[in-house]
Amino acid sequence: MELLTDYGFILLVLACIFGFFMAWGVGANDVANAMGTSVGSRALTIKQAIIIAMIFEFCGAYLAGGEVTETIKNGIVDIDVMTADLLVLGMMSALLAAGTWLLIATSKGWPVSTTHTIIGAVVGFAAFGVSFDAVHWSAIIPITMSWVVTPFLSGLLAFGLFVSVQKLIINTDTPFENAKRYVPFYMFLTGFMVALMTLSKGLKHVGLDINSEQSVLLAVGAGVLVMLLGVVLLRRVKIDPDASRSTYFASVEKVFATLMIFTACAMAFAHGANDVANAVGPLAAIAGVIQNHGVGELTAKSAVPAWVLLLGAVGIVIGLATYGYKIIATVGRGITELTPSRGFAAELATASTVVGASAIGLPVSTTHTLVGAVLGIGLARGISALNLRVIGSIFMSWAITLPAGAFLAIVFFSILKLIFL
Repeated sequence: MELLTDYGFILLVLACIFGFFMAWGVGANDVANAMGTSVGSRALTIKQAIIIAMIFEFCGAYLAGGEVTETIKNGIVDIDVMTADLLVLGMMSALLAAGTWLLIATSKGWPVSTTHTIIGAVVGFAAFGVSFDAVHWSAIIPITMSWVVTPFLSGLLAFGLFVSVQKLIINTDTPFENAKRYVPFYMFLTGFMVALMTLSKGLKHVGLDINSEQSVLLAVGAGVLVMLLGVVLLRRVKIDPDASRSTYFASVEKVFATLMIFTACAMAFAHGANDVANAVGPLAAIAGVIQNHGVGELTAKSAVPAWVLLLGAVGIVIGLATYGYKIIATVGRGITELTPSRGFAAELATASTVVGASAIGLPVSTTHTLVGAVLGIGLARGISALNLRVIGSIFMSWAITLPAGAFLAIVFFSILKLIFL
């Protein structure tokens, strides 16, 4: 406790710097792959993607993110077996380790999971730096299960969505007319799914108590509203009846580009709900311990201080703007060639999987889910449409993310202990 009394302010400043570094990494890697399909298919420019990410990541984190310190406090680490000093230094080392691994992965163009990076880092410092009993090992099993389950589910969903788009719209005699007919239905699905997530899971954190029947009714209303807005936007897309077939298909893709504005918003919201906690969760835990002079206050659920959320959000946006282009290139163009119709199917499948997983409390990686969805699109086009070399390097980076996070956390934890204890 003397450490917190003597160096509390210095530790908090360092934690903020490490937290900002981690948030920058989330922006450069995780938010970039969430937006990669929209930018890669040229439905959105990088500037438009950043604006959408800023608005909807904020909304997702605040409305549907829940109590972000929950997984760290009660899910993975048993705080009863460690002192406040060790918890603060451990969480700082976890933030620095996760930020460092994200920087390495992003420089290589690997879309890795920030969820698994931070979990690996927390497990690393707790198991090897404190005690093997400090980790709830049973909580790690569903996390590792999600590596396999979520990419498979989103790939299956994306495959189904893309096949339905091909059968109903693209492979027909009148694709443009069919696009105008069926795309509003896909818009309804997008609006309904995100609204249901917000209402059923998120709004309890802002004091609104809505039961499940009311949630479904309001979500239907939101879906209809998005659909009507989409119909208005679709009317602006015109086609020359004498145009060539390639121009004809370009006009059909314009319809999907309109739709991808909605799916990009859904992706950003789902990502905010599920993954922004990775950047601000450990920092919120550190701030709570330092301000309350102990771990006792952390045993209760605690909301994230507004300044912590702001720091995380600013770091994420700067990360996306400054270094996000590398991962956007890998996800948007490296795995398989994306058009707006393919990108739409991948994004809606990903957002649906993430939203569903968040609703049942399954720890899920947006990265794995999106890559699974893009793979599903590639398979729907045929195995030759996939870049197997890029896919191999992505899978390799996934396998080493958790151990890399753990190793770096142990190194940084040892250094911080030498300096402060």
